[in-house]
Amino acid sequence: MKHLAVALFALCLASPVAAQDSFTVTFDAGNYGTMIEGEITGTGYADYRLSAAGGQTMFAELEVAGTDGHGSVYFNILPPGSDDVAIFIGSTEGRTAQLTLPEDGTYTLRVYQMGNDRDAGATSAFRVDLSIQ
Repeated sequence: MKHLAVALFALCLASPVAAQDSFTVTFDAGNYGTMIEGEITGTGYADYRLSAAGGQTMFAELEVAGTDGHGSVYFNILPPGSDDVAIFIGSTEGRTAQLTLPEDGTYTLRVYQMGNDRDAGATSAFRVDLSIQ
């Protein structure tokens, strides 16, 4: 029994963990937007953080640039201080967002996969056209 417990513990340590990447988005002087390019695999996700003021408009449009799955890539927008509660949910609202931001602070655009792409470990490349005005 002791050997079984040790084996199960070792298996838990060896289990894969979802990759999470986090990036800070800044705009070049005089610009209000940028193109983000990235890649995600399986249950991994990528967070893009940017500062904005309440009342500004955020525009984001996601395009799947390539995949070895079905291209089930979406993004959510999380407000400052969010505990994973989004103000935009791409899987239900689509791959284009245009919203007036409710408060000052750091917003997070989270890109992720759903369905079989997520579960099967598919890799998808993406581009996000992102701007704040």
